[in-house]
Amino acid sequence: MKASTKINKSWFLFGMMLIAANLRLPITMIPPLLSTIEKNLGIPKSLAGLITSIPLVTFALISPIIVKVAKKLGNELTVFLFFILLIIGSYLRVIPTIGALMFGTFLVGVGIDSGNVLVPAMIKDHLPNQIPLGTSLYTMSMLLIGAIGTALAGVLITKISLQLTLMILSIAAIIALVFWIPNLRYNQRDTSSTKHVTYRSVWNQSLGWLITAFFGFQSLVYYSFVTWLPSMLESHGTSAILASNLLTVLQLSGLPCSFIVPYFSTKKHGFKHLLIMLTIGYAIAPLGYLFPTGNLIFLSIVTVVTGFGSGIAFNMAVIFFTEKTTNHYQTAEVSGMAQSAGYLLGAIGPVLFGYLENALSSWNLVLGILVLVSVLLVLSGILIAHHQPIAEQ
Repeated sequence: MKASTKINKSWFLFGMMLIAANLRLPITMIPPLLSTIEKNLGIPKSLAGLITSIPLVTFALISPIIVKVAKKLGNELTVFLFFILLIIGSYLRVIPTIGALMFGTFLVGVGIDSGNVLVPAMIKDHLPNQIPLGTSLYTMSMLLIGAIGTALAGVLITKISLQLTLMILSIAAIIALVFWIPNLRYNQRDTSSTKHVTYRSVWNQSLGWLITAFFGFQSLVYYSFVTWLPSMLESHGTSAILASNLLTVLQLSGLPCSFIVPYFSTKKHGFKHLLIMLTIGYAIAPLGYLFPTGNLIFLSIVTVVTGFGSGIAFNMAVIFFTEKTTNHYQTAEVSGMAQSAGYLLGAIGPVLFGYLENALSSWNLVLGILVLVSVLLVLSGILIAHHQPIAEQ
């Protein structure tokens, strides 16, 4: 019997949302803490950028492995076991040494990636007739808690120590793990009956690579902004507190897209409208950061529109995982592929752009590159939208 016919859907959705809440939080809590980390550990800005890049490199390396582990252990159990690593890594980062910080961040990335790869597949498996609902709640939880984490980290670091800030924000992963336990009863291994499902490997299909490119481009742009937007704004005279708040605004602005994208994806010309919104949000709006102004209204408008673009891009990537595949095995494989090669591309941004700014003492070239990448993102989205789903045979 399929797990989707007997699963408690309400409890699955609740547990899934808690898991999703921890898929960005351990990364987005870091930017407001970077200056404190640099000061406490005596590290340069380029090395600090690694704290964002390490999880992305980890995603690239671990995603294919997670797909294989899940086939043997089952999706639910795999997420549970990998989240234990996430918790261990989170509390290793509390130890005030560079080695503990970097290795802990690596374990955090390993834990996060289990949810990144497997949650879309579980949604397709357990909610085959409610994929837009599941996808909306998944991305909303991820984006909302990620944004709240950024804001809360910015507040806490002004009141308490770096170590205590990390400890408090890492409690969210423990809560998610506890409430995920009931879902283990629905865990299914890859049995002989499921092995009869055959499909061409997504690594051999052009659509698989297009989805990977789309995911990689949006990752590069998003994580570059998450890491360096406060520094970009501060270079124009914006206060550190306002810059941190605008980063939170950027993340919150993507929340409506958790519902807008799944809604439009089911409409006849929905992807056309989404791609227009993506162009405005990611390829045009960031040009506003080139203006050397500290005007709050102007910066707020630019940030809201850019954040909306980020939400469109990420939610479209997740929709492509589910809508351009025909079964949950394919969904897991294309998700693993896109996040493997895609996050490798995304990991380049924080380190490369930190280096470029150090060399040029200006963010203008960085912003130009980000806009160019956003144009490539839109072009790959156009090709995917007009492509037939990934072939099964």
